[in-house]
Amino acid sequence: MIPGSFEYHRPTSVDEAVSLLAQHGDESRVLAGGHSLIPMMKTRLAQPSHLIDLQDIADLQGIRDQGDIIEIGAMTTQHDVLGSALVGERLPIIHETARLIADPQVRYCGTLGGNVANGDPGNDMPALMQCLDASYVVQGPDGTRSIPARGYYEAAYFTALDETEVLTAIRIPVPAAGHGFAYEKLKRKVGDYATSAAAVVLTMANGACTSASIALTNVSDTPLWAEAAGQALLGTRADFADIDQAAHLAADITDPVSDMRGPAEYRTHVTKIMTARAIRAAVTRAS
Repeated sequence: MIPGSFEYHRPTSVDEAVSLLAQHGDESRVLAGGHSLIPMMKTRLAQPSHLIDLQDIADLQGIRDQGDIIEIGAMTTQHDVLGSALVGERLPIIHETARLIADPQVRYCGTLGGNVANGDPGNDMPALMQCLDASYVVQGPDGTRSIPARGYYEAAYFTALDETEVLTAIRIPVPAAGHGFAYEKLKRKVGDYATSAAAVVLTMANGACTSASIALTNVSDTPLWAEAAGQALLGTRADFADIDQAAHLAADITDPVSDMRGPAEYRTHVTKIMTARAIRAAVTRAS
């Protein structure tokens, strides 16, 4: 449980961090909050020769109101996200989700960027960012580019982020006023990864669903945007039968593994339940 030897770097700018990544290539790893990387280093599943700590880069922190977009710096902690009145007012599902991540001690150090960047299928925020149609701003030697969250995750711990790039910010479209939302998560104990979880954001008008987005956590090797499940709700009253159909469609795209959280069949079954609960809660909240 002791990491291998490595050289420690603490850059003070994104440019410096990118330069270090370009210099050391696949022998280097970026450190944000460290809650995924450090355990992997202790078990020698990750053995970087160079560790690049982003803690001193002030430009990577903060929450900015850009009108129809809320931009959150990658090194903003979950605690700071929870403390933001702006996020609570305009993106309340982020508060609901962040409260279910681990425990307060972890949230004081864990960052939003770290949660979404490394492709850990058990993390909660990646599916939520897909549900919200967020995009990730990354910077590398060739400049800055934007990657849609729905196209970022390729496999467990494999993403569209190049090894010489740093995630700098998450840009999140603000849902329509009066939208309904919910994040429902089943876990064995406080601090655990989800057995299954579902994020839902929808709108209702004149008793019918006018938009719906659904995404799933930890029931495949990547987060899943359940596009067909969301589309199945459009134009419906989102009653019991409509919700059941959408929940079935969400469960159909899962491919969980059997592990200490239960057999694969059980986790797929739980996905249907979590999805249905989230839809019902979102419909109730929609005004």
